[in-house]
Amino acid sequence: MGDYSSSRRSVITCKAVVCRGPDQWKVEEIEVDPPLASEVRIKMLFASVCHSDLLFSKGYPLPLYPRVLGHEGIGVVESIGENVKELKEGDVVIPSPIGVCGECENCSSGETNMCLTYPISFAGLMPEGTSRLHLPAAASSGQDGGGERQLLYHVFSCSTWSEYLVSHANYLVKLDPAHDLPLPHASFLACGFSTGFGSVQVEARVRKGSSVVVFGLGGVGLGAVAGAKVQGAATIIGVDKNEMKREKGEAFGITHFVNPDQYPDKPISELIRDLTGGHGVDCCIECTGAGHLINQALDSTKAGKGKVVLVSAGQTNGNLNFLSLLMGRTLKGTIYGGIKPRSFLPYLLDLCKREGIPLDKLLTHEIQLEDIAQVTELLKRQDCVKILIKI
Repeated sequence: MGDYSSSRRSVITCKAVVCRGPDQWKVEEIEVDPPLASEVRIKMLFASVCHSDLLFSKGYPLPLYPRVLGHEGIGVVESIGENVKELKEGDVVIPSPIGVCGECENCSSGETNMCLTYPISFAGLMPEGTSRLHLPAAASSGQDGGGERQLLYHVFSCSTWSEYLVSHANYLVKLDPAHDLPLPHASFLACGFSTGFGSVQVEARVRKGSSVVVFGLGGVGLGAVAGAKVQGAATIIGVDKNEMKREKGEAFGITHFVNPDQYPDKPISELIRDLTGGHGVDCCIECTGAGHLINQALDSTKAGKGKVVLVSAGQTNGNLNFLSLLMGRTLKGTIYGGIKPRSFLPYLLDLCKREGIPLDKLLTHEIQLEDIAQVTELLKRQDCVKILIKI
């Protein structure tokens, strides 16, 4: 994977996508500090675009600027801190937003992936409250190297739209060197696809023969569809306004496709009940982040036992119909699909190979890091699912 000895333990200057305000992002030169004792510096190989990246760029959930964007990707270990024992230079790793200590109350319970020691962070900083990313010191007029470096915020535990990043070792998943899944496809498992898959298998615990509806057939939704198929669901309904998502959904396992725009006089929940004998489905995975669809998601499920798992983040709220909940339905939110990345991602990599899950069909566009300005327009295209960033 290369010789990194010349840069080890020194500040690296590299290119990264810096966001200075709402939707104000471009490639700039930054400085990446060496890793501290329990940290790892990574040379990124590939990254991808997730809906959450756009939300972060708009200041959701906190307006932290300037920050380096991106949280999906795959890279190779460039250097490690002295306390890092499980990784070495040259290892291929996937950053994850959640760590696992295996000892805290939550980890010991087996009921959640929300580790209390290494939690998901929205503060944009390393666990001890500082950053390894900085804008170089601005040179003052007539002076050499005047001014101070400016701190750059991270996204979650890392920032993948950068040639280099630093992460706490506990937020990294090492890939088995023996796996033969193409690295660009493996990078898609860093967040979106795995989140959808886990929401079905871990959170909803879909059973063989059950019925599932997935709202939104982007990368997360297609992961949910794939998870439902692996779990043996008999009916898998995909809902999306983009007619081109029908073919993608079928590739991953949907049995029915619903385009709400084709039925302007019927609510989505009624369309779903029409396909399920009037009763609704056992489970709904809501992947759009649209607040106004929560009630439709609830009403799409069976009274007394229906489950709705909210997967995607959004900036809109909805008025909840409490009667739907009182009728015995369950509404649950999830981070990262409930998965524990260090154990689940290697399992999912192997599963994708054994089950023939077509991760390659997620990839619709490829760009270089310096062409990041194209992302906004590419995402508007009807055929866009996942954008791969070559770094």
